[in-house]
Amino acid sequence: MSGEACLVVPEAAEWAWALREAGHDVYHLPEYVVLEARLSGGVAVAFWYREDSRIFLLPLILQAIPDSSWSDAASPYGYPGPVSNADPADTGFWLRACQAMIRTLVQRGVVTAFVRLHPLLPAPLPVLGEVGVIIRHGETVSVDLTLSTEEMWRQTRRGHRRGIGQARKANIDVVIDDWKRLDEWLPIYHDNMRRLGAAPYYFFPAEHLAALHDALGERIHLVLAINDGTVLGGYVFFEYRGTIQMHLGSSSGEGMSLHVDKLLDDEMRGWAKSRGNSVYHLGGGRGGTNDALFWYKSGFSKRTHPFHTWRVIVNSGAYRELSGDGEGSNVGSYFPPYRNVGHVHGSDRV
Repeated sequence: MSGEACLVVPEAAEWAWALREAGHDVYHLPEYVVLEARLSGGVAVAFWYREDSRIFLLPLILQAIPDSSWSDAASPYGYPGPVSNADPADTGFWLRACQAMIRTLVQRGVVTAFVRLHPLLPAPLPVLGEVGVIIRHGETVSVDLTLSTEEMWRQTRRGHRRGIGQARKANIDVVIDDWKRLDEWLPIYHDNMRRLGAAPYYFFPAEHLAALHDALGERIHLVLAINDGTVLGGYVFFEYRGTIQMHLGSSSGEGMSLHVDKLLDDEMRGWAKSRGNSVYHLGGGRGGTNDALFWYKSGFSKRTHPFHTWRVIVNSGAYRELSGDGEGSNVGSYFPPYRNVGHVHGSDRV
């Protein structure tokens, strides 16, 4: 069976149609992908495939490979991954869509595709593995907001409960959506990125976050912890289709000592529940690994989800020419290997 396949631009009716038909997240919205592409100087597109009423969509950012006539593709920051209204058990459809994606990207001069899969949205991993390599990095954590407030509190680690209590006794105020104070929190976030030795990409400018707010409206929230008029920490959250999840977050040294991070997470899950959301997705550790950050997040819930990336060599000849990897054996390490460390397409952005 053959279907229709193409790369579509953000304004295309096909993109909007796919989102109406398939379960998806904020990372699949064209306005989000456009702003992410703007950060890297890339081009926002989506691969779109259809057979009758079945739809497959994968947002991508295309970027030229320096000193070559080729490009490569990567999913935007966060958890995009392919989405479809076809059941994952419909493996024939998924495989044909993936094969059509490779043919379409080859025609566009793309060498590789690096895709972060969504931990909460189903996709048939064995099928994706037939046309690429699936790498499992670790797990992400989510809170079931359909539980009672009392049950969520019982599932909270004892040390977290103690820290939340200490923050409340310190009279920390939690303020939601006072976007005029973004510039007071952003230096705290940038300081933390410097301490972590983060790649330049992660130093999101105020203009980018303001543009996200303008584009997403009530689907994005700024949550700040404030004491005596001073911002001590904050999170940027997405709220979309019943799921709330953190996009960025950081606290100052004083804020950490006062446990404002734990207070913010506790306040946000209660706020999210009160608005009828069903899932609070905290995400995983740095680089997708089960590290100290993952351990912190797992203190709010024991419910975890595997996180994978999907690495596809689209044009094997160009890949060998660019990377010198004749067997394609480097897909499990830094991918694509011809990209310098710290580049937006690199696996450091997992």
